[in-house]
Amino acid sequence: MTFPFEALAACRAELETEASAGDAQATFPAAGLQRLRQLGVLAAALPRVHGGLGLGTEPHGAAGLLHMLRLVGQGSMALGRVVEGHVNAIRLVCLYGTPAQVARVAQDVHDDALYGLWVTDGATPLRMEQAAGGLVLHGGKAFASAARQATHALVTARAERDATRMLLVALDEGRTVQAGGAGLAGMRGAGTGQCDLTGMAVLPTAMVGQPGDYLRQPEFSAGAWRGMAVALGGIERLSALLRSQLATRGRAAAPAQQARIGRALIAAETALLWTRRAARMASGQDQVDAGDIAATVNLGRLAVERAGLEVIELVERGLGLSAFVRDNVVERLVRDLATYLRQPAPDETLCEAAAWFTRRDLPQPDVRP
Repeated sequence: MTFPFEALAACRAELETEASAGDAQATFPAAGLQRLRQLGVLAAALPRVHGGLGLGTEPHGAAGLLHMLRLVGQGSMALGRVVEGHVNAIRLVCLYGTPAQVARVAQDVHDDALYGLWVTDGATPLRMEQAAGGLVLHGGKAFASAARQATHALVTARAERDATRMLLVALDEGRTVQAGGAGLAGMRGAGTGQCDLTGMAVLPTAMVGQPGDYLRQPEFSAGAWRGMAVALGGIERLSALLRSQLATRGRAAAPAQQARIGRALIAAETALLWTRRAARMASGQDQVDAGDIAATVNLGRLAVERAGLEVIELVERGLGLSAFVRDNVVERLVRDLATYLRQPAPDETLCEAAAWFTRRDLPQPDVRP
């Protein structure tokens, strides 16, 4: 069984059209999600033994997952964020959960479940307290993608002694959600919101792994490559739109515009090369130190950010005011990409990676003939 990459690439236009149509009202792209579900995108990350393709959960699947996420990102970065979180949740359960938990998640996904990965605390940090017959949650999560659409979520919650645990929760229709996406400049279609989980009862068997597993390295840093892949799709799409719109207006032959096109192509290829390298290292295909993996992926994350910001500048300067007109898909894509690139602690991430490689070389792939 193989993934239908050609079919996914062919639906880019419909994903893009829905993303643009729903942007003003921050409408979640439900039709696009259903299309991705039909293509097998949501099940692709499951281990092969559980009816998936192992994209992202088995070493061989890193390249396939990279291609799948970049294709989704080319059509809709908002859906790319949702799919990336879904895949991340599945991977963490496969890494740290029990066989029974992995089987449970797999069955959920085959039953059309959408998983969220919600780790940012809201005004009241999420905690779990012992109660008769199980655990009761108090508090909620902020910046939760697909806050209303996710059927399940892997969340982080504080337990006794402030230990942080991962927890699988099934989400009912009566969840309390405060809209958050409408206030964002970009990524408005990702269904981002604040979800109050106060009063939800869960069993102790819902706890995944051990205290501190979510922050365990190198996985915590290495997982950033999946977000890089979605951003790569946005970068590639913006670069293509720069070229096509300049050509349509008869301006592509101007030397200044050709220079912008060339720089955009270089930036997009730079993002691709760093993302490929990060994906390979994070998948464990290369036998390297855990610190090398985390630091390399962190450098890659910042390289992709720089590439994205450069392409945004080139597109805005090359297309001029037309890049700021709302009925131009470029205007939304610029906002989506700029918002998506705003990952936490970029300065700290750069300094930590630089410190790691100050007295050791960046690991190099084996290029011997």
